Amino acid sequence: MFRPGTILVREHQDKTHRVEVLEQGFRWEGETYASLSVIARAITGVRWNGPRFFGLREPSKSGAAR
Repeated sequence: MFRPGTILVREHQDKTHRVEVLEQGFRWEGETYASLSVIARAITGVRWNGPRFFGLREPSKSGAAR
């Protein structure tokens, strides 16, 4: 889905978050995670679809925020 070495960037509450795509998982703030959704939840404190949080997917047609 994503090429290793790709950097995903998302600003949230005035902080810029950079996530590196690895062969197996993702690296954020020096830690490795299995999914973007886990990282999105750590950043926001609520459940998010990780690819949607990082702007890689369009929001659902129902108009839901998450």
